[in-house]
Amino acid sequence: MNRGQRSDLASLYPTRGLRSYVHAKLLWDPFYEAVCSRLERSSLPLLDVGCGIGILSFYLRARGFHPPIVGIDTDEKKIDTARAIARGRYERLDFRVADARRGLEKGSGNVVMADMLHYMGDDDRDRLLGETAERVSPGGMVLIRDCVRDSSLRYRATYLEELLATKIGWLHVPVLNFPSAEMISAPFRAHGFTEERIPLWGRTPYNNYLFVFARP
Repeated sequence: MNRGQRSDLASLYPTRGLRSYVHAKLLWDPFYEAVCSRLERSSLPLLDVGCGIGILSFYLRARGFHPPIVGIDTDEKKIDTARAIARGRYERLDFRVADARRGLEKGSGNVVMADMLHYMGDDDRDRLLGETAERVSPGGMVLIRDCVRDSSLRYRATYLEELLATKIGWLHVPVLNFPSAEMISAPFRAHGFTEERIPLWGRTPYNNYLFVFARP
């Protein structure tokens, strides 16, 4: 996405703070391009778990991805922002207030999760990943971006940054519980998915990886 496209997408947001945030995310975070490149040939609907203010949905539409997208998030204010932008501008985008820890709707298609597993306890995480593996239809994908717990300096830097954010009140989360790569992969291996793991650091110090699980 070029500078003009980033500016156009960021301009959809109602406040200067949000516009600056979105522009920075699109400039520095490789997540959006990585997801788009893997979904661009898929005609299946997409479920975006933890969609926030809808950046991924609007990015995909700008890049020509037209299947239906449902975004869910627990933050009602963020969902209201995404809905207001989508209304009258995009078709087949649906943003809902929902907590993925309470279960996902049955259905098929692709699933995306970004930066949310490390805010869950082990039981909630394992249940969510297991349900996700069950709901994806043949030919569908699950794309998960998260920081992986390992012995690297990147992991330590990520943990300290998140811990500081909770201490100063920027993050309000029940737990910091970074999963290992095996914890993320195990439920999908059990359901016969193929697996790809890609470092997704971009221009950040974070220990982020993109997991791509595909059901043959």
